[in-house]
Amino acid sequence: MATRKKTKPVRVLCPDCDGKGETSETVRVGARKGRVTDDRQAALCLACLGTGEAPADGA
Repeated sequence: MATRKKTKPVRVLCPDCDGKGETSETVRVGARKGRVTDDRQAALCLACLGTGEAPADGA
């Protein structure tokens, strides 16, 4: 009897973070004007919630 070949699920990378799970955001300072600085900070990707995989359609 032949054995069945196991296949791995295809991993589709998130287009927003390129599969890294986080993005970089510009740091803003000041309460009213929110001046933009040259600094950047890491932020969790909201599209894939940090997993790095593309979100499923129709959830």
